[in-house]
Amino acid sequence: MDTLKGSTAAAPIRTAVVGFGISGKVFHAPLIAADANYSLDVIVTADPDRASEAARLYPNTRIVPTPEALFALSGDLDLVVLGTPPLTHFDLAAMAIAHGLHVVVDKPFVTTSDQGHELISRAADAGVQLTVFQNRRWDADFLTLQKLIGEGALGEVRSFESRFEWWRPEGFGNWRDTAAVSEGGGILNDLGAHLIDQAIQLFGPVAESYGETANHGPDPGGADTEAFVSLLHESGVRSRLWMNGMAAQVGPRFHVLGSESGYTKWGLDGQEPALAAGMTPSDPAYGIEPQIHWGAFGTDGDLRPTAPEPGAYPLFYARLASALRGEGPLPVNPQESLDVLNAIENVRASA
Repeated sequence: MDTLKGSTAAAPIRTAVVGFGISGKVFHAPLIAADANYSLDVIVTADPDRASEAARLYPNTRIVPTPEALFALSGDLDLVVLGTPPLTHFDLAAMAIAHGLHVVVDKPFVTTSDQGHELISRAADAGVQLTVFQNRRWDADFLTLQKLIGEGALGEVRSFESRFEWWRPEGFGNWRDTAAVSEGGGILNDLGAHLIDQAIQLFGPVAESYGETANHGPDPGGADTEAFVSLLHESGVRSRLWMNGMAAQVGPRFHVLGSESGYTKWGLDGQEPALAAGMTPSDPAYGIEPQIHWGAFGTDGDLRPTAPEPGAYPLFYARLASALRGEGPLPVNPQESLDVLNAIENVRASA
């Protein structure tokens, strides 16, 4: 791997964030700004209100309106983070790679697996690092479940149910409401990129998959607003995954059954709302779930609240810094996100 341009091992990684919607404002910029391994040098947004807000939050960061203005500064940067709609990911990532910059791409990775193969190949040829922001690997409940499985506390896992549901009939108010499937839209592409990735991380490669999708939005020809995915892993575990943005009553976040015990968890990880409310990762309360949201471990008649592992989104950028300095692997191998995209494409074909 190439060393960081114009940088010593201890120098901050000079970083640009492209996009200042939910992704850039809530996730990337706060995590980067809180990590001493990085300097947040540039934010790209053409929206005047977002530009004003970015300047207020990060007064020492340069705000520019276009990717072209960003890449004109590429000699003073090491890393570009793409917090933009998925339709833009391939072109922007390809431009960053061509300028010799390392790249973080938000999920969904790209709109097709062919594009994913192409970006991985280009990054390898250019000697730069490419990774995907699969932040839900560091949800508190996922880390807790991963620990329970690793310790063998559930015995042999037989069935894994995972849901990402909420009641938001008015939509998101951003690109997710209008993007077509061909543009990386639809809840299967969006949330499926998280749930399928988590399932593969827990139980390994997928041998068989099928799914169902439905559109309950205002546009009859629009992308899916609800999806179900069934994965049979090569390990023999069956994963059943639900995604729904219009669920008037939500199901459990996790429901996992093993030969000796089970684990059930309700409610979504709290890091996103905490970051959106302005909490920084340095706050002692960051990533700590209140006891009312703890999952239950055991068998019927003997259920015990299980203290969760702390939520740890900052680990993505901490591990990325190590990787960019040649001191460890990438936090997310892009091939793993390509495997997720292949699974999504297979499910869409079956649906």
